[in-house]
Amino acid sequence: MSTDTVTGPGRRRFLTGLPALAAAAALPGCGTAQDSATTRPRSQPAPAPASSAPRQRTRPLFLGTYTSAEGGGSGIGLATYDERTGRITGTGVVEGVADPSYLAAHPSGHTLYAVNERENGSVTAVRIAEGGTADVLGSRPTGGAAPCHLSVHPSGRWLLSADYGSGTVAVHPLEASGALGGRTDKVSHDSPPPGPGQDGPHAHQIVTSPDGGHVLAVDLGTDTVYTYRLDTGAGTLHEVSRATVRPGAGPRHLSFHPSGRYAYLANELDNTVQVCAYDPATGRLRPAAPQPTGTGPGINHPAQLVVTGDGRYAYLANRGHDSLTRYAVEAGGSRLRLLDTVPAGGEFPRHIALSPPGGLLFAANQRSGTVTVFHVDRRTGGLRPAGPAFRSPVAVCALPL
Repeated sequence: MSTDTVTGPGRRRFLTGLPALAAAAALPGCGTAQDSATTRPRSQPAPAPASSAPRQRTRPLFLGTYTSAEGGGSGIGLATYDERTGRITGTGVVEGVADPSYLAAHPSGHTLYAVNERENGSVTAVRIAEGGTADVLGSRPTGGAAPCHLSVHPSGRWLLSADYGSGTVAVHPLEASGALGGRTDKVSHDSPPPGPGQDGPHAHQIVTSPDGGHVLAVDLGTDTVYTYRLDTGAGTLHEVSRATVRPGAGPRHLSFHPSGRYAYLANELDNTVQVCAYDPATGRLRPAAPQPTGTGPGINHPAQLVVTGDGRYAYLANRGHDSLTRYAVEAGGSRLRLLDTVPAGGEFPRHIALSPPGGLLFAANQRSGTVTVFHVDRRTGGLRPAGPAFRSPVAVCALPL
């Protein structure tokens, strides 16, 4: 469930037939809660504010949106965040990237990739230069409809993408420059049959296991997680295993424990999470019994799951309940213990991410058009708001580097 204009659980509207983006339009509504919007033409970073205070340590932050949604952005938002305070400062926008609803970075940190979530799906590469400038390298079709997730293989040579609308996954080679090559494979999730209330397969995520040996694709429509082996010479996927959860669960997102032996699955439609044992040798995933999200009665659709770098805590974004659930990770990763939920600070938290140092958690709140930031207590895993929300139009992804 990607947009907030849906006809039922798991349904996604195609974003098509809208005017092309203006090449030099500014990103509306992108700024700190204290300041007005800060925008610059493409490839021009905002000047640093004059100050006699010691220089703060800042890191880059990229923001995904729907450009064809009412009140949406005009491309990929550019920002920085202060590692110490969590304060976000908008610096501009990468124009001309249509519906970049999910973002991923190359392991080198020099290239950013975005889905273009439209009926004729595609993926786009963006070169990140020194000083915070960015330039579009080009786009390639996925061969499917409404891509909603992508990831870079740890080798840095392949881009993997998942098409929600068509229930397909695709592979693109990556050139040394970071640019995309022509698609080398596309796989359709033709079986098992769609789950209750589903009209077909809906691939929602594709990710590589921590050991790099397998690629796993989560399909909400078929209630299945597919495991593939990627031929790193030819760029083709070969299925080796599949794990099917209970009908109607609607699996959406999978996150691995740092050990690589367990993963945690968020089920969008039945409002549960599941611990999954993972065998690196075979790629087999074995889901355990569903567990609650701590959101109580009422409609709630879990979205993103993240795990701390030390493997001690996991967090879940809850759309509907508008909260973040905290779990203690126990028994070497084999058990999740529900601790609490805290308000997300915005409406419909679609995506959450931890900063690479691990001290901050970012939540992109789609319906309120904000990004909220939390300090993460390394000892207890507790979350504490880092300050006022940052305004970002139809915020559906926040990627801190």
